[in-house]
Amino acid sequence: MTTLKLEIVTPETKIYSEDVDMVTLPGSEGELGVYPRHVPLLTTLKPGELRVLKSGRETIMAIGEGFVEIKTDAVSVLTDMALESAQIDIAAAEAAVERARAAMKEDHSVDEVAAIQASLQKALAQLRVKRRRHS
Repeated sequence: MTTLKLEIVTPETKIYSEDVDMVTLPGSEGELGVYPRHVPLLTTLKPGELRVLKSGRETIMAIGEGFVEIKTDAVSVLTDMALESAQIDIAAAEAAVERARAAMKEDHSVDEVAAIQASLQKALAQLRVKRRRHS
């Protein structure tokens, strides 16, 4: 069976580098499922869940904003956040959601609002991944 080489990189480090059967990404235009021999594509990512299928096991990560480059045999993800469930601090994520929601009630520039919304989406993605693993 053919596989894909999946690499997930953040500014700090390479988070993941393995051959996988499939990956599902939160693309800017919606969820994007990638199998081997996918048509080449470069697109943006929005905060959400990244799911990896490897040898019948699914791994779920919360990822932030970024880019994905898809080749026929590889997927490269460049993102500002990639956390597996065990790495997520639920109390910190809940606090980040509350801070972002409180900040949204204040007056901000367009750029500040975009940054607040992005941090809110990243925190919500972490909570979704963490709660899925414990439900």
